[in-house]
Amino acid sequence: MNYLLNKKVLLIAACCLILSSCGPDHSSTKKNGSNITPSQSSEVIPPVQKELETDQSNEGALNRENAPSSTGGAEQQVSTPAAPVIPEYKYHINKVYRVVPNTEGIEKKVVLLTFDDGPKEKAMLEGMLDTLEKHEAKAIFFVNGYRVKSNPDLLKLIHDRGQIIGNHSWDHIDLKKESADTARKQVEDVQQIVEEIIGESPRFFRPPFGSGNDTLHGIVEENDMIYMTWSNGSLDWDTKFKNKPDGIIKNVMEQLHPGSNILMHELPWTAEALDELLTRIKAEGYGFVDPHTISVQSEHSADSK
Repeated sequence: MNYLLNKKVLLIAACCLILSSCGPDHSSTKKNGSNITPSQSSEVIPPVQKELETDQSNEGALNRENAPSSTGGAEQQVSTPAAPVIPEYKYHINKVYRVVPNTEGIEKKVVLLTFDDGPKEKAMLEGMLDTLEKHEAKAIFFVNGYRVKSNPDLLKLIHDRGQIIGNHSWDHIDLKKESADTARKQVEDVQQIVEEIIGESPRFFRPPFGSGNDTLHGIVEENDMIYMTWSNGSLDWDTKFKNKPDGIIKNVMEQLHPGSNILMHELPWTAEALDELLTRIKAEGYGFVDPHTISVQSEHSADSK
């Protein structure tokens, strides 16, 4: 009897052991100390995935370029290089060195302001630059190489103040009387020193005394410059008008015409006359050409006047 009882107990214990080994492993339902069962954990959406899925349901409102990476890194931004500024060419210099529109509909009643033989003195130059800014006017400063070499800071000042540098040869000599090699050196040495100082070479050339020939024209064109003299002379260089700003104003106003290419110089009496001169030019209904808008004369232009 006792033998049968003990055998029954052993049989029940064995059944219990077998049943316990076939049941679920409750210890595997714990993850990181939580009580989430395997079936529940399969439905948990990671935060980043949930955010992206929400975005997709909202028609992709999230900008993925600015979304945090899956590793939690910093935002990444793709920078697009700025497009180069291409000037809008509106005018050209015609055969008699007037400024004329490239196409119909461009304002004809304009003047081009130019100053030769610098850079010279800082105080005088700053006064001229201040006056130009006051009248919202741009001008070409035709410089000599030997002066640039002595005053590189003044060349940079002109450029930094938004004005335009032109080439007026190295030594201010009559290039028409010089050999081709000498003329080339006089032109190209200025191109080089200006580029070294301000990072760009001149686009405009004016020969000293307005004296040139076909050889000089060719050298200028090879250096991608626009050749010009002038069509309106202030005569500020003439000793008759030294220290006479009113005379300078009178000379310019008497010659004023649409497209006036006005020749002036870096001189004290010209600097003194400049504010009143620009005021009178505007009072006559003229505007000031930005030299950046001047292009090489179109081959198809019929203008030769």
